[in-house]
Amino acid sequence: MARYRQVHVDFWQDGFVLDLTPEEKYFYIYLMTNSKTSQCGIYELPKRIIETETGYNRETVDKLLKRFIEYDKIRYDEAFREVILLNWIKYNAIKSPKVIACVEKELETIKSQTFVSLFYNLCKQYGYPINSHTIQWGEEQEEQEEEQEEEQEQQQEKEVVAADFYQQNFGSLSPYIAESIQKWTDDLSGLIVIEAMQRALNQQKQWSYAEGILRRWASKNVKTLSDIEALDVEFRNQKGGKKSLFEQGEESKRRQAQSYKSNSSIPDDDLPY
Repeated sequence: MARYRQVHVDFWQDGFVLDLTPEEKYFYIYLMTNSKTSQCGIYELPKRIIETETGYNRETVDKLLKRFIEYDKIRYDEAFREVILLNWIKYNAIKSPKVIACVEKELETIKSQTFVSLFYNLCKQYGYPINSHTIQWGEEQEEQEEEQEEEQEQQQEKEVVAADFYQQNFGSLSPYIAESIQKWTDDLSGLIVIEAMQRALNQQKQWSYAEGILRRWASKNVKTLSDIEALDVEFRNQKGGKKSLFEQGEESKRRQAQSYKSNSSIPDDDLPY
């Protein structure tokens, strides 16, 4: 991914931009230059990342996304948390072989096939020489939609599990924390939210501590538990062998288990773990 994004100086004199509010101008620039942007103009952008990078709350983020969809400048896929900038290819159609190869490679990672198809149509409209074989059609697209529906159902189940985990380990679930857990589950996953809460418990901390962990993971683009383990290894290497919170927690669990075994007459096969 390139480290820079080009914004033409005429941007500020564009008729559409001149009519925007200061808040809208800031958000529009953000959509074109944020840390997740790509060469093709389609990229994953969880709302939690938007909140963290812009300082806006969720209500404002939702409002601005809806507004720019109505302006016909973007589309946002709630299921895959991806955004497409509809005018990106019009003003950033760099036709060098290296850039085209980069765009085609990025398209292979896009989850929303609707966006990929839309991108291809925009390329034809603006004469951008992209390889159409990167587009999936027919049955493959239907399978993608079915997978999307299954993912949404699984996500709803994880939301319930994360909330239950909180109530079982932290106590009563307030509306504020319930909303926060749901937002983090939407942005990352229920399993990752539970992992953060488990680490907070290992340190005898509360939800605010777990949320701090989630913010760090979101900034590192964590998507799976494997990504978290990789960060733990990186942390340990940077600290000269010092164990991460996750590893400390796992070691604490092992010590507790060993202590339980040594003080119990229950056969190993009957232990509850």
